[in-house]
Amino acid sequence: MKTKDTQQALLEGMRRWQKVENAAVASTGKVVDKTSNPIIRLVMEIIQRDSLMHYHVQETIADSLEGKTVALSPDDLAKVWSLIEKHIEIEKQTIELATQCLAALRGRKMVVQEYLLKYLLEDERKHDNLLDQLSTIKRGMYP
Repeated sequence: MKTKDTQQALLEGMRRWQKVENAAVASTGKVVDKTSNPIIRLVMEIIQRDSLMHYHVQETIADSLEGKTVALSPDDLAKVWSLIEKHIEIEKQTIELATQCLAALRGRKMVVQEYLLKYLLEDERKHDNLLDQLSTIKRGMYP
């Protein structure tokens, strides 16, 4: 497959995926409207916000395939890297705190709290991973 064909297929995939994300937002909204349970509402709102962010990421990918400039330069990173490094430390603290809180719950049968803490820990690890990958990109830009 030629590069142009691959790009077109990826663009079409992003557009289809965006439609699915829109459906996810609508679906979670329906659940939120039908329940007053705070845990169910919270979970649906988390998923809804994630779907909105997924849509935004897909739009950025699509934009890059449609010829809009989507770039990351060494200067872009250099301008904010010290702030990103500070944020990396904050993320490590949140992972440590979530891990400590989960450890305190072991054997306590506090299933809702454990469920939510596990979600938080996984999300904080996701943030840490995103920043780690950004660091890898930065290292690849500088000899």
